[in-house]
Amino acid sequence: MATKTNPLQFIQQVRTEVSKVVWPTRREVMLTTIMVFIMAALTATFFSLVDLGIRTGLRLILG
Repeated sequence: MATKTNPLQFIQQVRTEVSKVVWPTRREVMLTTIMVFIMAALTATFFSLVDLGIRTGLRLILG
């Protein structure tokens, strides 16, 4: 059975752990956000082209 922690100790422990977090800079957040948008656009383009290829191939096969 785990030992119980009172609410004050819990809050102190949470504050201690949060102080250890290394937060990203504004520049890092902006760069990773832009990278995510670029990768999403590339992925959407890739799957659109694959879909177009499959659709064209099926039309040729099925008449």
